[in-house]
Amino acid sequence: MNLQKIEQLAKELIQEIGENPDREGLKKTPIRFAKSFEKIFGGYGQDPSSIMTEFDSENYDEMIICKSIDFYSTCEHHIQPFFGKVSIGYIPNKKIVGISKLPRLVEIFSRRLQNQERLTQQIANALSELLNAKGVAVVIKAKHLCMMSRGVEKQNSVMITSSCNGLFKKNAKTRSEFLRLIE
Repeated sequence: MNLQKIEQLAKELIQEIGENPDREGLKKTPIRFAKSFEKIFGGYGQDPSSIMTEFDSENYDEMIICKSIDFYSTCEHHIQPFFGKVSIGYIPNKKIVGISKLPRLVEIFSRRLQNQERLTQQIANALSELLNAKGVAVVIKAKHLCMMSRGVEKQNSVMITSSCNGLFKKNAKTRSEFLRLIE
């Protein structure tokens, strides 16, 4: 990421909306804006396989769930934030993952320009592929500033997406158990 270029573009953007980037309150805004991009879009260039730590499941073959993982992302259509909670469940196939790795996986994919549907699938697909799990389910519940601060201006709307594969897709009881446990 070229922070100097982003800083210059931020200064131009401030001018284009009719503000003076040299006034006291805005003098350092372009560099703060550029530096914030390092965090907001820090998922680019990160490989999910590099953060995964696997362990022998020791014959554990029941559902594993990590729910209510906070996330922040940026809508690719309006460059507005969306945020909420991710719940992930998987059924191991000889391997389990280090517990902190599930939130880290969410971070990698959410810290990119996204839409919620793709984000949901990317998390599910990556975990499924990296663990060769018997099944993976992901549910995301999010609020979108592009719907809250512009457009229809609906403050309390929540978008929910899900992605299921393996046993979660094939077996309605497994899927129902997951959905009940994440409520």
